Amino acid sequence: MNAIKIQIWVTLIANLLLTLMRKVLIRSWSFSGLATMVRIMLIFYRLFNHPERDWEVIQKAASEGPTPLEIFT
Repeated sequence: MNAIKIQIWVTLIANLLLTLMRKVLIRSWSFSGLATMVRIMLIFYRLFNHPERDWEVIQKAASEGPTPLEIFT
């Protein structure tokens, strides 16, 4: 019984955090799309050897904008 209550509370808190994130973000995300992106980022974050350095690389690449696809060059 206690485990079920804990799971319900964790789900409610996660939904609340995702809703708050969705309102703050500039880009318009669907709830399920944002939840999927957060889940993917958390999985990859755990796999990085140096998360701080890798995060800086990701931010730099994102700020430079999209790169052309290699298939078209």
